[in-house]
Amino acid sequence: MSSMTTSLSAAAARRIALAAQGFADARPAGEITRRHLRRVLDRVRLIQLDSVNVAVRAHYMPLFSRLGAYPAALVDDAAWEHRARRPRMLVEYWAHEASLLPVADWPLFRWRMRHYEQRLGERYASLLKGSPGLFDDVLAAVKDLGSVGAGPLEQELGMTGRRAGGGWWNRSSVKHACEYLFAVGELTTGARRGFQRLYDLPERVLPPEVHGAPELSTADAVRELTRRAATAHGIATEPDLRDYYRIKPPERSREAVAELVEEGLLEKVEVRGWPQPAYRHVDARQPRRVAGRALLCPFDPLIWERARTERIFDFHYRIEIYVPEPKRVYGYYVFPFLLDGELVARVDLKADRQAGTLRVRGAFAEPAAHAPRVAAELATELQVMAEWLELDKVAAESRGSLAPALRAALP
Repeated sequence: MSSMTTSLSAAAARRIALAAQGFADARPAGEITRRHLRRVLDRVRLIQLDSVNVAVRAHYMPLFSRLGAYPAALVDDAAWEHRARRPRMLVEYWAHEASLLPVADWPLFRWRMRHYEQRLGERYASLLKGSPGLFDDVLAAVKDLGSVGAGPLEQELGMTGRRAGGGWWNRSSVKHACEYLFAVGELTTGARRGFQRLYDLPERVLPPEVHGAPELSTADAVRELTRRAATAHGIATEPDLRDYYRIKPPERSREAVAELVEEGLLEKVEVRGWPQPAYRHVDARQPRRVAGRALLCPFDPLIWERARTERIFDFHYRIEIYVPEPKRVYGYYVFPFLLDGELVARVDLKADRQAGTLRVRGAFAEPAAHAPRVAAELATELQVMAEWLELDKVAAESRGSLAPALRAALP
């Protein structure tokens, strides 16, 4: 490293990262509105979707982590409703994974849509050979029917029971076609029923200025996505920035980072203890301290890149959904607990809606954590979460090093 390169402590880098994600701000005291949602989105840029509903679906939790209890309909309304006075704010696409992102960002992914046309076109060649005209028929049916699921589309096209030969999840030919058309940008999500995606034409979902926006070159789009990732991270390595929008191949990301450094939007810095160079966004805040608490779902953008989470917080975290139960270390769906800028504990949560109970199936303190205070703060946050989920109480089981203190702290 050159003597001219800024050197930061790991603690300073952690505070920068937390501020960039909105955790250096106090939660709102009054009614939470679209204005607050927009402020979170301006920071995190996207919200990951996931089908697991053991506690709460992943796309609702990041707002709760940053804002506290808010009406979940705020997200539903922003993502899947459009009215003249309250236009749609979010649209679905493959960003990090399946994600909700600001409507205005949709054109930034046209390069990815073109990539999918080539890559997925090869995968679906046999489908097209066996069902010629299927894609055109699906688009015509969606045009006639409006927002519609794959099941009703199958019935409309008279294809119920026909299956694609083997392969991708053994979904129906129509479902295959819908997912391909979604990936290449010819369909999008008009609405959701439960968690079922209802497909619609992008020109009916997106405003004309977005759907009709001129297509950027791949290099320009990747550079803009990298800039947005840098805003969301505050400080990051190049692989961190690349992962935020899953940019491939790596050379595209490296070129974008170099250009942003040259433009003066990113500053190359050294973070003591980090094995790779870091890049700080020039507008990133570095607060003197970070206070407050938050439960983080496994798909929160603060922690979804596990190597970054370990580097910043010294917190080894893996989701264990796919691990056989006897081999799980912490549990099925574990939420890290953030307290005053540190990840101090983890809790395995389940919303038992029939019993009206938020169940803590395991609670574990990090080695350096002060268990009595962590338990008291965690108990309070769990009660806030339970009330937000319209559950009557919190019940903690005995598993885990923090469980005795947590059980004592709960009413």
